[in-house]
Amino acid sequence: MNVVLGLGLFIVGAIVGFFANRTLFSSAQETQKLATKASQSEAELARYKLDVADHLANSANLLEQMNSTCQVAMAQMAQSTQLLQQVTPDHIESMPFFSKETQEQLAETVNLRHDKNLRKNDETTSEPPLDYSGAPSGLFNDKKYSATNAEKNN
Repeated sequence: MNVVLGLGLFIVGAIVGFFANRTLFSSAQETQKLATKASQSEAELARYKLDVADHLANSANLLEQMNSTCQVAMAQMAQSTQLLQQVTPDHIESMPFFSKETQEQLAETVNLRHDKNLRKNDETTSEPPLDYSGAPSGLFNDKKYSATNAEKNN
């Protein structure tokens, strides 16, 4: 009987040990999973920080380039403004918009047009134009026509 009792206690102890180990091991497993997730999150956070730092560095470089480009543009604008302010009316007259020949042709054209206008004012017309009609006729006649069947039959 001692052997059966020992064997029974051994089996009961093994079952209790199995469930105790499983319970303790599952909490240890969860702890290990949580630790793994925490380390992954820390690694992702570190990567994100590096990405943000890289982005800020690139943005700073781009802003420096924009600033230098703006400085160059401002210097060019100042130089152009200074050159434009130095131009005097004497210089402007020496650089006409049209050539001398073109200006002469334009002056002749203007003179010819003015002569035609004077000639038109001198002529007086007493006759109506050729397409003028003295008495109303056709569609523009003041007679009213009705388009009913009753009046057509009469």
